Amino acid sequence: MKVKVFDEGHEKDLEDAINKFILEEDVEVIDIKFSTAVAVSEEQIYCFSALIVYR
Repeated sequence: MKVKVFDEGHEKDLEDAINKFILEEDVEVIDIKFSTAVAVSEEQIYCFSALIVYR
């Protein structure tokens, strides 16, 4: 069993990165954990991340 972490500034970029990984590496996904964070200063900065557990 292995894990891979993805971190993107936009949810569409996260989707694309995960889909590309699954297709190109031909992995069996066991679980996906998703998280969103927001940092607020002069502008809002979003962080979309996922941890994929796979074989």
